Amino acid sequence: MADVVQYRLERMVDELDDLESRGIFTRREIAEIVKQRRKFEYRLKRPSPLKQDFIAYIDYETQLDALRRLRKKAATRELLRQGKKKTKTRKSVSDFAPVSRIMEIYRLAVMRYKGDVELWFRYLEFCRQRKNGRMKKVLAQVIRFHPKLPGVWIYAAAWEFDHNLNVAAARALMQSGLRMCPNSEDLWVEYLRMELTYLNKLKARKVALGEDKGTLVRDKKDADEKQWKEENKDLFMSLDDEDKENNDHVSDEESEKKLDMFSEHASGLLKTIYSGAIQALPSSFSLRKQFLEILESIEVAASEELRSEILRDMKRDFSADPEYWNWLARLEMSDASITGEKNEDAMHSRLQKAAQVYEEAIKAVPSATMFKLYINFLLDAIASERGEVEAFSLSDHASSYISDILKVYEKAETTGCLTEELACQCISFYTQLGRLAEAKKVAENLCSGELSDSVQLWFLRVSVEIRCITKDSFSPSKADALSIFELFRTVLTKMSISEAESLWIMALKFFASQKKPFEKLIELSLKAVAKYGGSENGFSLSSAVVNYILQKDGLKHAREVYKRFLALPHPGLALYKNCIELESNLASLGNEDSLVNTRKLYEAALATYDQDTSLWKDYHSLETKLGTSETAAAIYWRARKSLKDSPVDFTSPDQL
Repeated sequence: MADVVQYRLERMVDELDDLESRGIFTRREIAEIVKQRRKFEYRLKRPSPLKQDFIAYIDYETQLDALRRLRKKAATRELLRQGKKKTKTRKSVSDFAPVSRIMEIYRLAVMRYKGDVELWFRYLEFCRQRKNGRMKKVLAQVIRFHPKLPGVWIYAAAWEFDHNLNVAAARALMQSGLRMCPNSEDLWVEYLRMELTYLNKLKARKVALGEDKGTLVRDKKDADEKQWKEENKDLFMSLDDEDKENNDHVSDEESEKKLDMFSEHASGLLKTIYSGAIQALPSSFSLRKQFLEILESIEVAASEELRSEILRDMKRDFSADPEYWNWLARLEMSDASITGEKNEDAMHSRLQKAAQVYEEAIKAVPSATMFKLYINFLLDAIASERGEVEAFSLSDHASSYISDILKVYEKAETTGCLTEELACQCISFYTQLGRLAEAKKVAENLCSGELSDSVQLWFLRVSVEIRCITKDSFSPSKADALSIFELFRTVLTKMSISEAESLWIMALKFFASQKKPFEKLIELSLKAVAKYGGSENGFSLSSAVVNYILQKDGLKHAREVYKRFLALPHPGLALYKNCIELESNLASLGNEDSLVNTRKLYEAALATYDQDTSLWKDYHSLETKLGTSETAAAIYWRARKSLKDSPVDFTSPDQL
């Protein structure tokens, strides 16, 4: 290995001598360059060189070459400043060696990591930037190793088309790529773009020679100008004789015929490639959309017929897909922006046409997704009508959109497509409109129907009820508080604690300042913990109740309540830890009763959770800080005995 590295370094002698003789690098800098190159060469000659080794060597050589070029320019400027005439110097070995070396490192890297596509593309980009003659050879290699990768074919064809100016070779590469990757959308689209670009270049060449006019690219400004001239042609009457007018008319006809020839050719290309693409990818919706976008951006013969054909095929193949109907409806709005219809009535007319598409869609595809897309479209229409800030101000059109949205919600419920998400959206929509009474009624109906098990729906219903009660006065009356409590009781008794977490928190916040309802809520929480058990981690209802009571009524009442919870069959580890934290904080301040209570809590918790390592550690830490060395040692040995099968190994009390 050392002989090979030495041989490679000796081959660099001429380059290094040239760099020193031209004053680009000093002898000390050259010694450092040799040192770095020797290090990289040894890395590459390892039995299993890493990809990062090649990349690091390439980066070093690239930066070194950039420094060389900068110093060469600086030396040239210095000669000019000294008054010497600028002479065209012949390139020497140091000008060619860096690129050759980097190319060789890339070659070794891609041969070592043939499957690394990113490395291949770095190699190709370097060849393209340096305009190296090895580009064709590298393209052939990457195609040979990765024939199933569409990006490789597209890159090769783009290079032939843009840089090598070889349209025939680019076309051959694209067609070979389509044979190897017939299911690639990008290949079909790029092939069509390439052919149309080439046709447009031929058209531009004719225009430059004065043999034709116009391009295949659709320009709205030119179309508007032409339309205006047609409407005001009397203003452009020629003052010459009638023969000149006839000659101009004949030349215009000839130019239009030539333009038609290019348009027909483009139309034929689009038809041919489109038919091949849908045969290869019959289920690709995005491919058809891209073809339609390309068609709308160019001027081709029979463009409306082609557009109708594509739309017809899409309806035939994707009529059961909600995405298709959503796209088709929004296409009406995009057509309005393309044609430049900006007045309010025209936009409203377009919106009505789009709504008709959605109405047809919910009949053809009655699904929750379709209703959701329809509602989102109408919400976007309201937002665009008045802006996001005033989205719910009742203008003429906005009020009609709002009524349409409410009708869509009703249709979704009638057809059985009203999901939990749509139901929650419906209630939220009513509340945003300020129709609390209607929102309350809808929420009540939905919570008593098929969605009665939805926690989010119940949460919204309770929120609406509370808003209705508190909109006139901040503090609810006893009757109102009782009705809200009964509503909470209904839902909290039928759902587990983990499911109804948000409802429990809402109930605790709402009744925190009301004594009797809060006491009833505590009794309800005791029954829930007795039925479902306490939590080991995460949300703990009993801990939440204890914390609220501690803030509201103080430590004494909190102790009474947590003792009631701990007396239940399965209070949960989370409650034990919360109560231990409460008592230990007071014990650290010198409260002896709290220290006694903390020890009792640890003992009660360890009676059930004796394999919990963190519990033993916390207990030992407490005794170390507030107890004696004897009590700490006793806890240590108890932990060792209890955790003998645990993977945690306690070797001394200090490490516990």
